[in-house]
Amino acid sequence: MVFYPLIQRRLFHALPSASKFIISPQIKQAIQNGGPVVALESTIISHGMPYPQNVETARMVESIVRDQGAIPATIAILNGQVHIGLNNDTLEELGKLGPKAVKASRRDLAPVMALKKSGATTVASTMILARAAGIPVFVTGGIGGVHRGADQSFDISADLTELGKTPVAVVCAGVKSILDIEKTLEVLETQGVTVATVGPTKRFPAFYTPDSGFDSPSRVPDAQTAASVILANHDLDLKNGMVFAVPIPEEHAANIQAIQDAIDTAVQDARSHGIRGKEETPFLLKRITELTKGKSLEANIALIKNNAKIGGQMAVALSKLKLHRS
Repeated sequence: MVFYPLIQRRLFHALPSASKFIISPQIKQAIQNGGPVVALESTIISHGMPYPQNVETARMVESIVRDQGAIPATIAILNGQVHIGLNNDTLEELGKLGPKAVKASRRDLAPVMALKKSGATTVASTMILARAAGIPVFVTGGIGGVHRGADQSFDISADLTELGKTPVAVVCAGVKSILDIEKTLEVLETQGVTVATVGPTKRFPAFYTPDSGFDSPSRVPDAQTAASVILANHDLDLKNGMVFAVPIPEEHAANIQAIQDAIDTAVQDARSHGIRGKEETPFLLKRITELTKGKSLEANIALIKNNAKIGGQMAVALSKLKLHRS
């Protein structure tokens, strides 16, 4: 009977590094009480879509999380300080900064903070900061992965290695379809990351569309089951993250052929302009939006809203499981 509370205290409390974070009082209290909190990244705000649509979408996503009974915690770095939870003013500030904010992954966190810059967090850095704050569930649009042509460029997102060593559950619509999904799933396997589709089948989603043509290694039927899997991962003290892939609803999915054609054209454009590294994904997403006349952006907004719903439900279910054990 003593084992579970000890595991809970060790794995769900904030780390010492979080003592300098600016954490909203509501979020701080919820974390301390074991309440449901959902981490949200901020790159989608700064680099994912233009102002004011980015701020409007961020507010909608936060509202959906609250509707499930959880507390949203959008994470960003403003003037060198980590914020766990943005208020109206700080959200507006980040939204207006847009691409002027540093797209901050793990390697960028220390320079951004030391130089008092503002940075939007990627999947990798959001996982790091959420873990430090004591938040085990994180909702995003899609994770990064192995870029096309990585056998020559070695361009592989830091999201994948972060998932191998940071115990945060990532709720997403799979891997961004601009990437090499098959190789991304292989790298996740190498990193020992549990990947499970949430729904009736194992089909792994492809961001804008619900079926990538590949299967996830596992499947969970609902948020409650996903929460049980997350808790089991913590009980084993595996220290790795998890991917819960939520297919975009069919009614919001983009046309597969239209998206594929747009991706192929966008990738060619990126190559011809010499755009690589962390600038490539924002360029490709923007170009795909242009080529699809906004249809891909509509799908992007729909999938992040759907992910927020499922992620909020997961956080609530996980909180209840933890409190039942204490």
